[in-house]
Amino acid sequence: MQKDLGSTQYRAYVMCILVLVYTFNFIDRQIIGILAVPIKADLSLTDTQLGLMGGLAFALFYTVLGIPIAMLADRKNRTWIITIALTVWSAMTAVCGLAQNFWQIFLARLGVGVGEAGGVAPAYSLISDYFPSHQRARAFSVYSFGIPIGSALGIVFGGIIASKIDWRFAFFVVGFAGVLIAPLFKMTVMEPVRGQFDSNRAKASPASLREIVGKLAHKPSFWLISLGASCSSMMGYGLFFWLPSFFVRSYGLSLLDASLFFGTIILIGGLSGTWIGGSLADRFGADRRAYVIIPAVAFIAIVPLYILALLSPNLTVVFFAMLIPNALGLAWLGPVLSAIQHVVPPSMRATASAIFLFINNLIGIGVGTAALGYISDSLQDRYGDDSLRYAILAGTSFYVLAAILFFLSSRWLRQDWED
Repeated sequence: MQKDLGSTQYRAYVMCILVLVYTFNFIDRQIIGILAVPIKADLSLTDTQLGLMGGLAFALFYTVLGIPIAMLADRKNRTWIITIALTVWSAMTAVCGLAQNFWQIFLARLGVGVGEAGGVAPAYSLISDYFPSHQRARAFSVYSFGIPIGSALGIVFGGIIASKIDWRFAFFVVGFAGVLIAPLFKMTVMEPVRGQFDSNRAKASPASLREIVGKLAHKPSFWLISLGASCSSMMGYGLFFWLPSFFVRSYGLSLLDASLFFGTIILIGGLSGTWIGGSLADRFGADRRAYVIIPAVAFIAIVPLYILALLSPNLTVVFFAMLIPNALGLAWLGPVLSAIQHVVPPSMRATASAIFLFINNLIGIGVGTAALGYISDSLQDRYGDDSLRYAILAGTSFYVLAAILFFLSSRWLRQDWED
């Protein structure tokens, strides 16, 4: 069917189905957090093993394969790449339900990472070619709704299925559902013209990896933003994985109650914070520094609120004290993802995004989740079931480091911006 790619209605549809795919991306990525409780009991795992399974196993191939797949996306049809990626990661999520020991589920999570390596950077590039520059921060914020929606659904759905049926069945259901979405995406999302909204639209052959890295080497803001986002992601991914277990261990919630409690926090806080961050960036983006200063201020405000939440014995206080920092913790997505698209020409966007994701996810997912698990195991003898509480408290210092790096990047972002 012939479609008007420039129409408002069709662009809205494309955004909706991209959000749907990204939602499944995060359901499959984060469902392991709530299922960690029954998996640990069933497979007799330690917190360190859980951290490796939830973080490093996923991040290993997700980060390494992201760059070559993104280079392919800068040259070939991006909708085909996303379709294949969605099919692979969904199928491997279903395979997780067959695991009988640590290494089997570790390898299955590697497979999920292989598939998801092709899902995000090509989508970033597509969005930049469907929306003009002054709308992109909000567009990336809407796309990033998939993070809180997918994380909340993964936690709530996983908690309900694991409580009522079995943790393995939860993997089967979400995995097969993703496979069914893949053909719908391919049949209805068209490939747009690259750089159609940009004055520096590239007409030459796509750049090599060496040329792209050489270009980025002269963009200090790119590297400072990438490291700052990595520091925040260490806590972001770590909290998504470990907070359900924290609520079960430290507050005595059932698996189902913990999933509903935390899922609500993620959904309400995540959606509001993601939208506010993108809206503020588009509003004040005439000064390019706003794209990093807004997230930096948000990170500074997070720390005292998390300290209040983690040390409070009252669950009502915990709910509201976590709601605000959860929102602030995702406010960086729209501004930063938009800024990353603008420090390179259109023909380099997918690959530059993949390099950003490589740094962000290798440190954020690969180190953050496992580090909190290791700290928790180290504190087990002293604090018992409360060891996770103090491991998370120690980790909030990474938000301060993220804020510092973002403030530093503001010195160069205006000159690095490709207008």
